[in-house]
Amino acid sequence: MEHFIVSARKYRPAVFKDVVGQQAITNTLENAIENNHLAQALLFTGPRGVGKTTCARILAKKINQDGTEKEGEDFAFNIFELDAASNNSVDDIRNLIDQVRIPPQVGKYKVYIIDEVHMLSPAAFNAFLKTLEEPPKHAIFILATTEKHKIIPTILSRCQIFDFRRIGVRDIKNHLAEVAKAENIEAEDDALHIIAQKADGALRDALSIFDRVVSFAGKNLTREAVTENLNVLDYTWYFQITDLLLENNIPQVLVTYNDILSKGFDGHHFVMGLASHFRDLLVCKNQVTIDLLEVGEQVKTMYFEQSQKTGTQFLIDGIDIANTCDLKYKNSQNQRLLVELCLMQLASLTFQGEKKKLDPDAGRDLIIKSSNRFVIPPSYFKSEKFTKEKITSAGSVVPKPPKKIEVDPEVLVETEASKRSLGEPSEEISKVENSSEKISSARVPLETSAEAQEKINEKTDGGEPQKVIERPQILAERNAKKVSALSLKSIQKKQEIKQEMVANQPDAENLPVNNFSEEAMQAAWTEYTANVESDGKFNLLSHLTMGVPKLEGSTIHLEFPNQTIKTEVDRAKYELLGFLREKLQNYDIDLDITVNETAEKRYAYTTREKFEKMKEMNPLIEKLRKEFDLDI
Repeated sequence: MEHFIVSARKYRPAVFKDVVGQQAITNTLENAIENNHLAQALLFTGPRGVGKTTCARILAKKINQDGTEKEGEDFAFNIFELDAASNNSVDDIRNLIDQVRIPPQVGKYKVYIIDEVHMLSPAAFNAFLKTLEEPPKHAIFILATTEKHKIIPTILSRCQIFDFRRIGVRDIKNHLAEVAKAENIEAEDDALHIIAQKADGALRDALSIFDRVVSFAGKNLTREAVTENLNVLDYTWYFQITDLLLENNIPQVLVTYNDILSKGFDGHHFVMGLASHFRDLLVCKNQVTIDLLEVGEQVKTMYFEQSQKTGTQFLIDGIDIANTCDLKYKNSQNQRLLVELCLMQLASLTFQGEKKKLDPDAGRDLIIKSSNRFVIPPSYFKSEKFTKEKITSAGSVVPKPPKKIEVDPEVLVETEASKRSLGEPSEEISKVENSSEKISSARVPLETSAEAQEKINEKTDGGEPQKVIERPQILAERNAKKVSALSLKSIQKKQEIKQEMVANQPDAENLPVNNFSEEAMQAAWTEYTANVESDGKFNLLSHLTMGVPKLEGSTIHLEFPNQTIKTEVDRAKYELLGFLREKLQNYDIDLDITVNETAEKRYAYTTREKFEKMKEMNPLIEKLRKEFDLDI
């Protein structure tokens, strides 16, 4: 049995002109050799299989050729290849440096090719820096890597960098055609094009795929054999699907999609291919852009013929719908239904509905209805129902959020006289507001004044009807809950609500205004602080007991050391005033809260401040420090 050599090795280029798809780099290297302008450290970077190592070997061989060498001389003694993936330690680099010092026995240069150089350890990179910057005159280093970003900047700055690009589909196809001709293999142009697309810009991958397909199909390489062996969805499926979409034949579209799935193809791959197919059809509609279509001549003819049957708007809408399905595919819980819904939308884009046809016998128009009952009218996808109900995955529709339901209280009764005078929300209001957030029934309308009066009479205890809270105050309380506490606007809104609540209170002319002494005020103040302590509001308690309130007329003056404490007390001002006014039976009482910065306590934080504080308390500490020569 004859030994088999893979095509990637058998047809590896031996000269620069045979290198595929890297003409700019090969021309630069040839000119550098001819003009004796070659750098001593080169870095070849780019994707796999594009010719980095091949160009390094050709360069290493070419720089020692002077025309006097024997035919077939490869200067193997002057070329050293090092795989940095397995020789990445400092000791390996030191051995390399020791070899660099020895001049070549044959030829002019010794070339060191280090492949996968990004695999070197940081210590090995640092050990290599000095030699790479100032190598001997007879040494040239060629570094090759697929991941340039992993190489430290100090190495990159010492090298002349050549970026290898991915090889184009057309260049790969032409090279495969030459290999097939050399191997006496009959290959269809479309088959080679599919292999070139599958290689994704890597010529070595393309040659490996070529060997695999030849092993499967033999000497006759067809498009069907390539698509079957590579498990590639043949583009003929997309032509067939597009024809069915243009005919609005939804049942047959779904059957065809089921056949595609039964062959083992992924639905996501199908949707992406369908979007690309629509893009290629759109490209074919204009002679200027037809060169963007990277397919064989036979397939290009098929694309051009089908593009004449499709409208531009259909292709644009089709790309949009297929792309939307592509984005939603991974998050969908029912992926097959999502793709089927996408196909139904596409099949409905060109639906015309009822058509008119002239009756030749009667001379009148006949309305011909479509025999396909499964077509979804295109207007459905633009309807208000479809746009509001966003489809996130196949079979799952996100409903519109339910409207927030509010309940208007029928009658709210205030029972405490103090709360009525101060404008503080009553217990009934808070209960109704809390319950209204939980009620999910329909909105309850406010009853008429006569019905409300009957309910007031039913709820009175002792015959005297209680006062009814005005509706503006109820709405103000409800709006207070809706204002966000995280915005500056909320502060202004709450102040307006408080003013509205106070303005809606009963006339204060009939409220008592009895005289009281400062001792009575102090006693009421002490009683209120005791209530605060029993409620567990210890922070407010510390603020209220910080100083002694002073009485001037009906105004109580409070003084605090900073603005923060004043703000905290201001929050409890209305409750405090309500208690004092009811306790002292004087509704003219008011609070005046001021801030005295000079009264703010100073605290010692640093060591020096603590020492000064102790020295104020006991001056002898300074004498003790000097006596023992202590440091602060």
